[in-house]
Amino acid sequence: MSSSVQEARNEIQQSRKLAVDDDWLDDLRLRIDDFCGIVSEYLEPEQVEQLREGCYFAAEAHAGIYRKSGEPYIFHPLAVARILANVRFDHETLLAALLHDVIEDTHYNKEHLSAHFGPEVAELVDGVSKLTQIHFNSKLEAQAENFRKMFLAMAKDLRVIMIKLADRLHNMRTLSAMRAESRRRIARETLEIYAPIAGRLGMNHLRQELEDLGLSHLYPFRFRVLQEAVRKMSGNRREIIGQMESRIDNRLQEEGIKARAVGRSKHLWGIYQKMRGKPSLPFRERANLAGH
Repeated sequence: MSSSVQEARNEIQQSRKLAVDDDWLDDLRLRIDDFCGIVSEYLEPEQVEQLREGCYFAAEAHAGIYRKSGEPYIFHPLAVARILANVRFDHETLLAALLHDVIEDTHYNKEHLSAHFGPEVAELVDGVSKLTQIHFNSKLEAQAENFRKMFLAMAKDLRVIMIKLADRLHNMRTLSAMRAESRRRIARETLEIYAPIAGRLGMNHLRQELEDLGLSHLYPFRFRVLQEAVRKMSGNRREIIGQMESRIDNRLQEEGIKARAVGRSKHLWGIYQKMRGKPSLPFRERANLAGH
């Protein structure tokens, strides 16, 4: 695509009216531009433009709807798509993320999405909608395991699960706008269902953030106490872990082994679980410096 054609398209998009209150217009434009900037690093220009179109379509579909925080609803699917863009998902998955609540919450149906964005995107959105309709009520671990199996089995495409996990992650990041009872219910569901699924799919950074957020909302006082205790004993933890990584990497290189050492700090949920399992163990031993 020539630069002149691209510039012309950008001008058209800038002049096009977004379906959002004027008070939020500049903020939304900045978020869309930021998202498109991320995806332009690895997607084709035509795919980036299709994603921009998806942003406008989603904004129109959710026009007049606001989250508990007071923000326009479009900010949520845009944030979900951004989470997935940061780990380089394909443009069909990102389109489905932008549109993931459209079938469930608006007058548009699967056929509308298929006509606008193709059958693959419509199938992904429909899959997310079906998962959204499942409600988890049991606190029994065995039934939670059955729910996880059913959740995974219902998704014909793993990308549906990834969209749902990103959706839950953003909801957890913004959960403070909900009532205390709702926060606890959603946090428990996250810890028992979503975080284990993220772990099974190898999305460990996502799993750890879900777990820590779940702990902070389910047991806020315990979370704050634990967070402060870890902060006090951390010291130069990152520097120590970095030195350990370098030494191991150097030794691997000397031995001709193609591998890389990656250290991490223990996250709060992991420490909390250790404390529950071994209550007599001193805190310093439960919160040992690094995991592997």
